[in-house]
Amino acid sequence: QVQLVESGGVLVQPGGSLRLSCALSGSIFGIRTVGWYRQAPGKQRDMVATITKGGTTNYADSVNGRFTISRYNAKNTVYLQMDSLRPEDTAVYYCNINTWVAAYWGQGTHVTVSS
Repeated sequence: QVQLVESGGVLVQPGGSLRLSCALSGSIFGIRTVGWYRQAPGKQRDMVATITKGGTTNYADSVNGRFTISRYNAKNTVYLQMDSLRPEDTAVYYCNINTWVAAYWGQGTHVTVSS
């Protein structure tokens, strides 16, 4: 059974940094992209960053230059390094894996940026 488990979400002050992790257990074939999405209260879930099997990255305009997505294949883990955090980055962050036939989601981790 496939399971994605996010961790690393905490309360952090504006301007601070945080690293989220997403650990994959189980086997998934035909992975196209791995990524992070976020959902703020009362808003839709939006893409934050994705990385393809070939290593091509894509970022939302609002986080480009501040966030970095990376993967550690040997540990089946994907990371999201978040720097220069802003209050508007407050949200539940979800890990996502897309294959040709399915999408997998984690349960989410809460990030709060506040002084």
